[in-house]
Amino acid sequence: MNAVVMHGLEDRSATLELLAQWSTQDWLRPLDLALARFFADLDPQAPPLLLLAAALVSHQLGQGHVCLDFGSTLANPDFALSLPPEGQRPDPGTVMPSQLLAGIEATQWLAALTPSPLVGHAAPGSSPLVLAGQALYLRRYWNYETGVARQIAARTSPALHAPPRLAERLETLFPEPTDTTDWQKIACALAASGPFSLITGGPGTGKTTTVVKLLALLQQAAMDEGTPLRLSLAAPTGKAAARLTESIGAQVSQLPVTEAVRERIPSEVTTVHRLLGRVPNSRRFRHHAGHKLSLDVLVVDEASMIDLEMMFHLLAALPDTARLILLGDKDQLASVEAGAVLGDLCRDAELGHYSPSTADWLRRQGIGRLEDPALQPGDEHQRLAQHTVMLRRSRRFGHDSGIGRLARAVNAGDAVEADAVLHERPHDVLHLSCKGPDDPALDRLLLDGQGGAAGYAAYLQRLHQRPADDAETGVWHAWAADILQAFERFRLLTAVRKGPWGVEQMNLRITQALQRQGLLSAGPTWFEGRPVMVTRNDYSLGLMNGDVGITLRLPLSDTDGQRRHGLRVVFPRNDGSNALRWVLPSRLGAVETVFAMTVHKSQGSEFAHTALLLPDRLSPVLTRELIYTGITRARTHFSLIETRSGLFPQAVQRRVVRRSGLRALIGG
Repeated sequence: MNAVVMHGLEDRSATLELLAQWSTQDWLRPLDLALARFFADLDPQAPPLLLLAAALVSHQLGQGHVCLDFGSTLANPDFALSLPPEGQRPDPGTVMPSQLLAGIEATQWLAALTPSPLVGHAAPGSSPLVLAGQALYLRRYWNYETGVARQIAARTSPALHAPPRLAERLETLFPEPTDTTDWQKIACALAASGPFSLITGGPGTGKTTTVVKLLALLQQAAMDEGTPLRLSLAAPTGKAAARLTESIGAQVSQLPVTEAVRERIPSEVTTVHRLLGRVPNSRRFRHHAGHKLSLDVLVVDEASMIDLEMMFHLLAALPDTARLILLGDKDQLASVEAGAVLGDLCRDAELGHYSPSTADWLRRQGIGRLEDPALQPGDEHQRLAQHTVMLRRSRRFGHDSGIGRLARAVNAGDAVEADAVLHERPHDVLHLSCKGPDDPALDRLLLDGQGGAAGYAAYLQRLHQRPADDAETGVWHAWAADILQAFERFRLLTAVRKGPWGVEQMNLRITQALQRQGLLSAGPTWFEGRPVMVTRNDYSLGLMNGDVGITLRLPLSDTDGQRRHGLRVVFPRNDGSNALRWVLPSRLGAVETVFAMTVHKSQGSEFAHTALLLPDRLSPVLTRELIYTGITRARTHFSLIETRSGLFPQAVQRRVVRRSGLRALIGG
């Protein structure tokens, strides 16, 4: 037996040596190894199991988990720890976590941690590690989780309190009679009557429509009493903020309220980072518990993308008297960073769990009966449920839509039904079994599309329909806008970044394929037609993380009046103005080519045709949430590209499990 396995949990030096080997293979981050070594220096008596736990709790944060759960880790050490990384197979003789932890029980691991001064318990203290039940936390994340739980519990304690004339205002905003439960109306009623509310639902269920009507209701009630509310809208990313800005701008003008009320509904959405005022090169913000935000109502869209740390800072900076409304799809992928706050909070949203008093209160507001086959009765102790509404009717995907049926089957974990939809070959769903990296059918789909669905060649055909060099500026702007719009018709999404089916290799493959067809010119980093995505907010240029632009060659005039051509990257302003922003490539530092993007990066976006490429082996990231998110980025056509048979149904039956104790701390 390998000596490291024999002595790895008996000798501190052997443990640290093994952790160093894992770090060399990228199984652990250098940060994880450094933390274990730091703790070894802090406590010379720290046992090997503690040093291992320290490295793994840090590693879990990198995988999105708030804590290290000993029970689930020991049940499947290799897979639970997301080892090995994307595209890498273990070398022969490599010591796996399952080998190292063979025979170890949770009670034994916990007993090894308890005596150390490095480990505290679920109470205030200064130890760097906190043990809560069978979960180990870094203290900072324990503080984040308990802080978020405390704030939300306090905001869900008060009883529902209706603003004046609530039933009458709801009738004005929702005049259409309906034979079924109007969940948008219920969401407005509950959100208007408490300091905290959660509104969740899939694509096309009307989350934005609901919140616009809610803001109108709240603002009109406040203005009738003489004091307008200070309303703010935020989203996790610039892309999501821009989409909400466009959507709200189009809907506010249609509200059945006075012009004075419409003018008091904000037309611009900011990012959460900008709202709080991040201090450069730090984890701190200008707004915090000692310097609160100046607002009365805050709406946060795409809340599934908000991690635990950001939610902690947001709640800490929110005035005690302010109202918070979180919007999002609970079934989408969680944040890239640690925590799945919306998913934790909305875990039972589909079941309702409304108490008799809540149901009675809603009837008195003219809502009618709560009816849905999924609903289950609740009681007064389930406080969070009384502030949560799931919108259930999608107006984007009808029951005859292949995309809608596939999304519903995947979301339910029904691999048999999902496979049946693929085999029926509905007009809006394509299933491609890829025969290898050089399969020409894949290139045809990506470049030319299929069955009326666009590929990447479409935007380049527009690009080559260039105006004359002496055309007016407006003509060039219209040409650029047309190219941007054509590019947004199609996007390839991948599950991973690395490996032959990852985003990096696919971007290279598509670029080369387009160059072979003469649609793109071969050249250095910057060339006409190159699409790029901003990967970091740049406030000086007015560009946000996730913004997508296209590199174009334009006629320019020198100071002496001579005509020449130069490259500029054109971005839409995403503020509803249909204006464009032109940027010199040399000013763009944090960008990457974006023919392909990860599903995570696609959140908050929609494309007419979306293609989802699955890798050739099961990966910890390959789950029903990832596939559901990829499918629901599509408006009219969806293509599933499999590189190995049988992987899709396995992924559909696997769920994202973000380990945290948030819901248990809040209770109800």
